[in-house]
Amino acid sequence: MIEAEIFRALADPTRRAVYERLTASEMSVSELRAGMSVSQPAVSQHLAVLRGAGLVVERRAGRNAYYRA
Repeated sequence: MIEAEIFRALADPTRRAVYERLTASEMSVSELRAGMSVSQPAVSQHLAVLRGAGLVVERRAGRNAYYRA
């Protein structure tokens, strides 16, 4: 079932773009938003799906959250 979750998570073009950016370096939501025409809540929702599929890891630093693939 995990493979199905991964394929489902990467089926969305925006999530794929977010994932590809995170494979290059660790970023915050605001850094991810830069250059993308997506709202902050939408990026957060996409990150939640990617985290649920085990593709992205979150690291907290104070009030900020950083993500990496």
